Amino acid sequence: MEKTFVICVASRANVILVLLALTIFQVVQGIGVNYGTIANNLPPPYQVAKFLLHSTIINKVRIFDANPEILHAFANTGIEITITIPNDQIPNITNLTLAQQWINTYVQPFIPSTNIIRILVGNEVLSTANKLLIINLVPAMQTLHTALVTASLDNLIKVSTPHSLGILSNSSPPSSGRFRQGYDIHVMKPMLRFLKDTNSPFMVNPYAFFACTSSNLDFALFRANSGVLDDNTKLLYTNMFDAQLDAVYSAMKFLGFEDVAIVIGETGWPSMGNSAQIGVNPKSASDYNGNLIRHVTSGVGTPLMPNQTFDTYIFALFDENLKLGPICERNFGLFWPNMTLVYDVSIMRNNVVVANNHSKVISGATCYPFVFHSYVIILYLLMESYKF
Repeated sequence: MEKTFVICVASRANVILVLLALTIFQVVQGIGVNYGTIANNLPPPYQVAKFLLHSTIINKVRIFDANPEILHAFANTGIEITITIPNDQIPNITNLTLAQQWINTYVQPFIPSTNIIRILVGNEVLSTANKLLIINLVPAMQTLHTALVTASLDNLIKVSTPHSLGILSNSSPPSSGRFRQGYDIHVMKPMLRFLKDTNSPFMVNPYAFFACTSSNLDFALFRANSGVLDDNTKLLYTNMFDAQLDAVYSAMKFLGFEDVAIVIGETGWPSMGNSAQIGVNPKSASDYNGNLIRHVTSGVGTPLMPNQTFDTYIFALFDENLKLGPICERNFGLFWPNMTLVYDVSIMRNNVVVANNHSKVISGATCYPFVFHSYVIILYLLMESYKF
């Protein structure tokens, strides 16, 4: 009888702990963001790191270099950091000594305090059409990995490189996706072999924004639409993001590497642009990024990759007022420089959302006590319900 009572109490205690854990998980489930710095009005990195940690669900950050100030700022936050070797340094990294020097300078001084999980060798290198960079891309990745092995860091830090959708020669329908001829055998196949052998992800930057028209805007924004049928597979696509991802997956599968994980290195939607551009406004940006977050974390996956979640890095953390190009290039940010939301999107902890630059978000100092007390109340109510 006593044993039964103990088991019953333990079981009920476990139920309470499981329910509490599930509640906490729902609150802190994270998403990634690209932290660009081509601007003259951004807050200092230490403020950014504190804000992301305490006030948002963002727990993955990608930077486009290996800025020491940023790496120091994210120390002891636990936020996953992906750093980048700029394109022009790729030929140097094919030299093992120089690769080791790069690791010694930009990685070793910051770990383990800063949670560096990945090094990207360049960004959208194939799209540059620079033969020197393209020829050296895979050798640089391989050499950098060797440098990490030498430093006993290869299990902690993975090597990859992000690609634009320009790597595909065909993407419609998704099942017919193929890599561009020439690059497929000489670059993509050895790269995918390397990624598979090192348990590293294939990174791609799908932007529905750049492929949207007035006729497919709802499809691009995850809004209700009639969908697009892939005649080869008879699968129905209800959003462009899934179609783009499955085209990449089909290209990988055609080369025999469908088992390499895919990570979304960049995707986003501008909140402002040229008046002639379709769907460039805060509402469209909110719809795209909000629906994106829900979709990639839901576990639904895509028609060809069902029941999967995808690590996804939204572009971008801030508007960057010094970027060149059209107006939209300077307006992809989720946040204003004062760290208030540009538009309504579910990125704040505890669903605290402020959608204009005249309002204030709840800071970590305010948000965390509220979350903590919520957990206490939930735990109390659960324990009360199991009283004998």
